[in-house]
Amino acid sequence: MPQELYYREALKLGKKEYRSAAAENINPYLPVLDEIVPPEKALTGIRLGVVQIPMMFVVGTKTGGRVNAFSKSFLPLLEEGTEFADKWEALYRSHLSEGIRDPIKVYEYLNRYYVEEGNKRVSVLKYCRAYSVAAEVIRILPERDGSEEVEKYFEYLEFNRYSKINFIELTKRGSYRELMRAMGKSYGEWWSIEEQRRFSGAYYLFEQAYTALGGSKLKITVGDAMLNYMEIYGYSSLQNAGSAEIRMNLKKIWEEIALEDEKDAIELKTEPADEKMQSVLSMVLPKAKPAVLKAAFVYDVPPEKSGWVSDHESGRQYAQTVLGNKAETSVYLCEDENRQYEVLEKAISDGNKLIFTTSPRMLQASLRAAVSYPETIIMNCSLNISHRYVRTYYTRMYEAKFILGALAGTLTTSGRLGYVCDYPIYGQIAGINAFALGAQMAHPGTKVYLEWSSVKGVEEAARLLRAKHIHLISSQDTARFREDTRSSFGLSHITNEKAELLAVPVWKWGVYYEKIIRSALDKTIKSEYVNTNRALNYYWGMSAGVVDIEYAPALPLPSRRYADFFRNSIISGAGKPFLTPFYTQSGEVIGARQHELSLEQILRMDFLVENVIGDIPCYEELTPKGQKTVDMVGIGQAKQKSEIVE
Repeated sequence: MPQELYYREALKLGKKEYRSAAAENINPYLPVLDEIVPPEKALTGIRLGVVQIPMMFVVGTKTGGRVNAFSKSFLPLLEEGTEFADKWEALYRSHLSEGIRDPIKVYEYLNRYYVEEGNKRVSVLKYCRAYSVAAEVIRILPERDGSEEVEKYFEYLEFNRYSKINFIELTKRGSYRELMRAMGKSYGEWWSIEEQRRFSGAYYLFEQAYTALGGSKLKITVGDAMLNYMEIYGYSSLQNAGSAEIRMNLKKIWEEIALEDEKDAIELKTEPADEKMQSVLSMVLPKAKPAVLKAAFVYDVPPEKSGWVSDHESGRQYAQTVLGNKAETSVYLCEDENRQYEVLEKAISDGNKLIFTTSPRMLQASLRAAVSYPETIIMNCSLNISHRYVRTYYTRMYEAKFILGALAGTLTTSGRLGYVCDYPIYGQIAGINAFALGAQMAHPGTKVYLEWSSVKGVEEAARLLRAKHIHLISSQDTARFREDTRSSFGLSHITNEKAELLAVPVWKWGVYYEKIIRSALDKTIKSEYVNTNRALNYYWGMSAGVVDIEYAPALPLPSRRYADFFRNSIISGAGKPFLTPFYTQSGEVIGARQHELSLEQILRMDFLVENVIGDIPCYEELTPKGQKTVDMVGIGQAKQKSEIVE
């Protein structure tokens, strides 16, 4: 009998792990696949051949025959002097001299591997901290039940199908698509051997740096952290960086990485700070003549070509006029998305301490600049973004949409309304649902037919609704009435002969920017950042004066009074657009008893209510601009492909 020196140390570690798990009331043994999936299910498994699989994903055994021989991470538990111990020791010594060459046999289920043949080989390799092992793999597909776990797995399957990469794990739905986007690749594009090699090398270097900084103590995976890194610095930068540079960059963004570990990563600011209150810093420092604050506005489209950008530009001009010589605002234009970071650097070098990027398509460049220049406050016009270094701002436009829905409900005679939405992003889904619930409240039984301008264009969307003999249509929003395109904005009564505008929801960006700049002047905005470790999302509404409704001359006076009643109730806090219970399209009840949805629930809405006729488009249906926007701030469903066929 050989002296079991190595086995003794492994056994000591195994028993320690066993005692620790038992003390925490955790199963101290290996999970058994036959207890998770019916054994007959394995008979229909898909044979993948011999594949190199990551050791960290080898988590259990196929049957219960050897379950008591190993701790939950495959360390041995049987005593010294047994035949098992002798074989383990001999296998270990053989591994040191010539390596373990014969493939093990495993079953894969939900991206985890369960050993049928080779448990001792796995135990030795785990003890030696081996990175991977050759295995004959049989894949067991789960039933497609719509659950989060299963849907994430099928996303992984599609990624793995084209990339042949099986060692990166991402925990959020849509993340594999985000990874492909960050790499500049599209789904359905096969990876070359060279691309697989370069990706593996980049992952390995990142994993080393991440682990060295204590990443293993976080709950997020290495893949989640690497995707976050790529969203800031880019994939090409990661490929070309050495371990030391990756580690240095990781240190700069560690708060961002750690934020991924938080359950509640976003802190909503629902109202402006009290303008009468000064920050503690400004109260204790000596009074001095305040320096002029320089604030930059960065647009990705010229104002004259976009109603959205034109409204932001009007807001900038308003804020500049109101603030006078307290602030100096300027405009930077960047139509080339590849130069966004360069333009932001120029704005920062020009002395701007506050920068507004007015499109979610500029989020990545904004984040990278915020990390590189932490003394500059960068704010991106988007919603539900959990980035620590960039603040986001948006309006509770759903409040105005609820009022428009109620208005439309009182005016319809057919019980059929139209709604044209631009992008399936956070905030817009709440607008659709608020409009539909308002219409349903005013006219029970009303149906809202939904079309998307980011699929076939706004004119085609309106035409499709008119073809259904729908004449009351709520379309895209603007703060201005445009005679030449008034059928494209607000709530209108549209016939073949004419389009009569009735009411328009208004984004009052001037008020928003004035208040934000004032909070930067008195340092309130900095103290808000210091006093939290979460991402800051500014989500103001009618009560802050940043959302309103304007009426067109065609709207009857009684209808105006009706709308004003709801407007005043929402401003006072008495009006509740999302008062439960109500139902989704699938019949799910939201809220078993009467209460108001929280703002977190509202901004994260990813469903449509029961009286909406239409769907959330999938990624492939969207225009290139729509896809780019959804890449940044789209809801999960909009980032999905059609059903995956395996």
